[in-house]
Amino acid sequence: MKIIKLFFVLLYRAWFYVLVLVPIIIMFPFLIVLTIGETTYNYFFRLARVWAKFILFGMAMPYRRDGGVKIIPNRSYMFVANHTSMIDIMMMLAVVKRPFVFVGKKELASIPVFGFFYKRTCILVDRNSPASRKNAFDEANRRIEAGTSICIFPEGKVPDDQSVVLDEFKDGAFRLAIEHQIPIVPIVFPDNKRHFSYDFFSGSPGLLRAIFLNPISTKQLNATHRKELRMQVREKMLLHLKN
Repeated sequence: MKIIKLFFVLLYRAWFYVLVLVPIIIMFPFLIVLTIGETTYNYFFRLARVWAKFILFGMAMPYRRDGGVKIIPNRSYMFVANHTSMIDIMMMLAVVKRPFVFVGKKELASIPVFGFFYKRTCILVDRNSPASRKNAFDEANRRIEAGTSICIFPEGKVPDDQSVVLDEFKDGAFRLAIEHQIPIVPIVFPDNKRHFSYDFFSGSPGLLRAIFLNPISTKQLNATHRKELRMQVREKMLLHLKN
């Protein structure tokens, strides 16, 4: 019985990669055009949202947005979310309509096909390199100044120990939000790990929820408030993950 279950889990995981890559291959010429520069990024973002919803539908993972948070058009935000699954990227794209740019780990750029467009549209960071972290921070600064929202998974990485509910947060998202006085919108994904963790021998269809917490203002905050803000956001998210 366990062997049969393992077979279907592996098939389910393989199906995920098919859903990720096939649309990218089919749309390759359009994606090349839409990722030439920042002027076409909003059109790319709309297409990326369709891609994300297609994957969630194909994986039999209906999603639901909880919380009455209203995202105001033409305003920059700092979106932060817990990171436990490869499906987190798709969920962010599916539930947030306001165009944003991911700040993500450099390693994902090595994924065939997907990585090609990932490095053309996201802000990449090698977390082991101080120079890379500074360059990513400078680029995020520039994009915010241009009116774009940013999405960061503030844990910095997926914990190796899957019993960790929410790892400690890094400073980057909070430093940026304070410097630009933009609100932070915490988003909690309580179901992603259970249905599609980084453990290759697990996975199942099911409802995925995105819980939008009330935006946290950074008005009148400065660098001395960074630690307090970071801890405040983490506690709010942890509370919802434990419920």
